[in-house]
Amino acid sequence: MTESHFPQEIVFDACCAAALSCFEQNGFHGTSIRQIASAAGLSVPGLYHHYPSKAALLEKLCEVSMGELHTALVQARDSAESTIDRFNRLVACLLEFHAEFGAVAFVTYSEIRALEPGPRAQHIESRRRVEQYITDVVTAGVSEGIFETSEPRHVARAITHICLGVAQWYRPGGPSSVEEIIEIYTGICQDAARHVR
Repeated sequence: MTESHFPQEIVFDACCAAALSCFEQNGFHGTSIRQIASAAGLSVPGLYHHYPSKAALLEKLCEVSMGELHTALVQARDSAESTIDRFNRLVACLLEFHAEFGAVAFVTYSEIRALEPGPRAQHIESRRRVEQYITDVVTAGVSEGIFETSEPRHVARAITHICLGVAQWYRPGGPSSVEEIIEIYTGICQDAARHVR
């Protein structure tokens, strides 16, 4: 088995875990504070003791999940022994995140517009930085003759969306394991960058 880039679970407190479940099932706007409180085993005032609003719960989900993703990406980048190894590790990290933590990956992407303006800007910037890891390694690969794309930034955007898409269809116990998905999709991402083999 490929070594995981993440802890076995990204840990959320009870309120956030309940909110994530509700948001995944009903969407942000289709979920009430009362539903979240009930799922968390709290009264509505009890929930408000921990979080002032539904938006604050979504903000926390974004903060924790993106923090874990950035930590894993930096570790993947810094443990690589070559440019192509760095590319493969970064892509594998993104694929693993979107497969293993598909619920929070999907919710925090699909509900960006529900964030308050300040947290929304921070979250979009955090996502831009994720894309930049890929842009940087593709650019380095082009300079070394490993990749032949003339558009590293657009390739990076395509790769991050390929990985994001996994969160929409992957289910544990399905026909492909996470390891198999990483192997197949890393090759697809290399092709997107026009890898010289």
